[in-house]
Amino acid sequence: MDASEKLIAIKLFHTLAWALFAGCIIAIPFAVYLGALRAAAWLAAAVLVEITILALNRGSCPLTAIAARYTPDRTANFDIFLPVWLARHNKAIFGSIFVGALLYGIATWAGSAGAA
Repeated sequence: MDASEKLIAIKLFHTLAWALFAGCIIAIPFAVYLGALRAAAWLAAAVLVEITILALNRGSCPLTAIAARYTPDRTANFDIFLPVWLARHNKAIFGSIFVGALLYGIATWAGSAGAA
């Protein structure tokens, strides 16, 4: 496997991992709305694992460092198959959605606990 093939494989894996966690974030408010608070909590826990990994790597995905070995390119999406604008603003966009989803979940849980 040459460097360009390795980079494509890393980008593909990184994109799949991103889609998994982005999907978890998007699914949280839907789970809360449907009353599946336990499912929402598990989704949030999965995202918190990813946040911990990012925090331990100074805000960067470990796959970014691996991809960097195979290209001098450092555009925002050099390591993932996302549009540049989304790769550049990914943390702000999905971080905001995640915080909003958590607040919605906590408010719903607190409201249901008070009704019981």
